[in-house]
Amino acid sequence: MLFGSSGIRRRFDQTLVNTALDVGAVLGADFRDIIIGTDTRTTSPLLARLIVSGVIGSGGQAYCAGIAPTPAIAFTTRLKKAGCMITASHNPEEYNGLKLFNPDGSAFTLAQQAATEDALKTPRLADWKHQGASYPFDALTPYKAAILDAVTIRDGLTVVLDCGNGAGSVLTPSLLADAGAKPVCLTCDPAGQFSRKSEPLPEYLGYVGEMVKKTGARCAVVHDGDADRMMAFDNRGRFIDGDHLLLLFASHLGAKRVVTTSDASMIIEEVAEVHRTPVGDSYVSEELLRWGEFGGEPSGAWIFPKHSYCPDGPFAAALFCEIASTTDIAAELDTMPSYPILRESIPCETARETVLALGATSPTDGIRIAAEDGWYLVRASGTEHKIRITAEGTTLPAAKVMLERGRMLVKQGKAA
Repeated sequence: MLFGSSGIRRRFDQTLVNTALDVGAVLGADFRDIIIGTDTRTTSPLLARLIVSGVIGSGGQAYCAGIAPTPAIAFTTRLKKAGCMITASHNPEEYNGLKLFNPDGSAFTLAQQAATEDALKTPRLADWKHQGASYPFDALTPYKAAILDAVTIRDGLTVVLDCGNGAGSVLTPSLLADAGAKPVCLTCDPAGQFSRKSEPLPEYLGYVGEMVKKTGARCAVVHDGDADRMMAFDNRGRFIDGDHLLLLFASHLGAKRVVTTSDASMIIEEVAEVHRTPVGDSYVSEELLRWGEFGGEPSGAWIFPKHSYCPDGPFAAALFCEIASTTDIAAELDTMPSYPILRESIPCETARETVLALGATSPTDGIRIAAEDGWYLVRASGTEHKIRITAEGTTLPAAKVMLERGRMLVKQGKAA
């Protein structure tokens, strides 16, 4: 299967090069007008040129935005027929991939992914009389203007901003400054080699909390490589986990119908009606097309349907700063409920086969088993040879029991 839980993604190799040209040809033939953007990886310009070549070769029109956050490409796709972002998101620099978007900013649905894969079996190139063309395209200006219209940051709030040398570097610093904040920028220069690991996990970001304390900032926001994710720190320099960010955003927006993933905490169910999907922002987006006012997953993907159906790191960063400019975030977090969540990754060369052996319909969706005092989820990673276990309990001992049950289930699957 070509598509994973968030587009096409793999280590850079000849297969990915060939795929880019072929996908471009399918997009050009089926959608005609395509917006194309890239993250900052060293392989992104090559893949972008291949996508453009495929689009042109099949008679389409390619609109080239250059380096831009993924949500900027998704947002401005409303001006054309489809969008393509060259990125591997939070994966290491040796990875790259393609994310495909509809005009409403949503990722290609499962049906569209299947149709695309089927179309790749047939050459789509046009004859010499019907070749397309490419044009420069500004995706940043309309996208930035839409966020500024929706968000108000008060009091000249000081915020530490870490873009991880990724695509957010070309937008979020000026966005927050224009919205009224005073960003203290870290790793905000675009670079193909990241100065930290791209996934915004607390173990990679200890220096951010220290910078909040040193500068007296009211908060900090952090992006991954393509800025579709946003994680944050409070005014005491504490990393805010994704489950509490989900709750914070839902409460601020007054959202009573929330879509989140199977690995998210039970705490969101205390303030809203919840629909759960498999892990992956494309599943959340597809469910929001049918139901819900706000959605997201604990990894830092936040979707605001009134703005776009794409996870939007810069919008989330600006909205978080809006909250921080009028609220003591740390004090607010201290009042929120909290249940222990434990996460573990088990290296496994046969991860997909093992999870299927456990009875899962899809290895990356996995199996979620609930008990009276908690639950656990066992699923295969969509990009690495790993099995991921997530467990939550009403108490830490209960969470540990859930995690151990997940480990035992994996052992059973390996034995099978």
